Amino acid sequence: MKKIRLGLLSRIAIAILAGVLLGNFLPAPVIRIFVTFNALFGEFLGFSIPLIITGLVTIAIADIGNKAGKLLLITVLIAYGSTLLSGFISYFTGAILFPSMIEQGASLDKAANPEGLLPYFNVAIPPLMNVMTALVLAFTLGLGLANLNRAFLKDAARDFQDIIVRVIEKVIIPLLPVYIFGIFMGMSHSGEVYSILLVFIKIIGVIFGVHLFVLLMQFSIAGMITRRNPIKLLLRMLPAYLTALGTQSSAATIPVTLEQTIKNNVSPQIAGFIIPLCATIHLSGSTLKITACALALMIMQGMSYDFSLFAGFICLLGIAMVAAPGVPGGAIMASLGILQSVLGFDESAQALMIALYIAMDSFGTACNVTGDGAIALVVDKITEKESFQASKI
Repeated sequence: MKKIRLGLLSRIAIAILAGVLLGNFLPAPVIRIFVTFNALFGEFLGFSIPLIITGLVTIAIADIGNKAGKLLLITVLIAYGSTLLSGFISYFTGAILFPSMIEQGASLDKAANPEGLLPYFNVAIPPLMNVMTALVLAFTLGLGLANLNRAFLKDAARDFQDIIVRVIEKVIIPLLPVYIFGIFMGMSHSGEVYSILLVFIKIIGVIFGVHLFVLLMQFSIAGMITRRNPIKLLLRMLPAYLTALGTQSSAATIPVTLEQTIKNNVSPQIAGFIIPLCATIHLSGSTLKITACALALMIMQGMSYDFSLFAGFICLLGIAMVAAPGVPGGAIMASLGILQSVLGFDESAQALMIALYIAMDSFGTACNVTGDGAIALVVDKITEKESFQASKI
């Protein structure tokens, strides 16, 4: 018989539902087993976060640095600018809407670990370095490797990247549903779960609206620069959007994104360079989701926030996203360290961020790849003008 393979989204949805239901019925000694697992897994996750940043970002920076040329610089700047703009739009939208939509003062730590449900035991696993040290180290190594002709160190860094990817794929991702199951079981036992699920629904609705607005904005800008109808340009990218919804992968959608971008009259040479590159460096949809979810959880917990705090967070997030596309759930995994170091998210808040993010993962991917088509239009127009001016000279 053919095996039924459930995707990560399906497994996490089942984990949330099971946690909500069983938290009301299971006795405290049984729930404490999962509280113990969550304590151990949380320690391992905290230990892994600096390694994830170092392993993934180092090679991502090194690979980009190997591609020399003005075209690369233009594309990277536009992609990073688009990612930042999406994050800031998400922040301002959330700052306006969320305070009136979300009840403040909930403690996620108390909800996930109610009084009397302490772990049977715990094992401390201190990380080798803090998150900012890991990020600076990754940039230093990545830029250094990009300028070295010797392959030995880069091969070693790539091997380390492979180890980290396998840890994510074989350990962290398979155990995430169990971790989230334990979190929601604790919330259900404490009576906080239904208010938190209601917040989830509100956040998802707002983020969906923001992601449609960002796509319209990206193609409106591209339409103004190219002097073409932005709605027609956006609709022509619809097959790529729908493919990304199904595959939840920017890389798997590249052939469709490339084909539709060329149909938008982007030169095949430019499209062939921009689309694979932007699948790695342009994650506007992922950034706006993470920003909105983080802001909502901070408001829910009554944590203080302001524009300067989130400005730094969004700028760092746009850099960390470079490492995201090659890993399952890569965007949220790459952002955990920044959520922890900049916004002060604890393990319970990180677990809810993972659940919220993955619930909307396909929409973020669809926003990312569709926006790649807008960047290709802009870069194609810029290079076309430069070629025309060079020919006149």
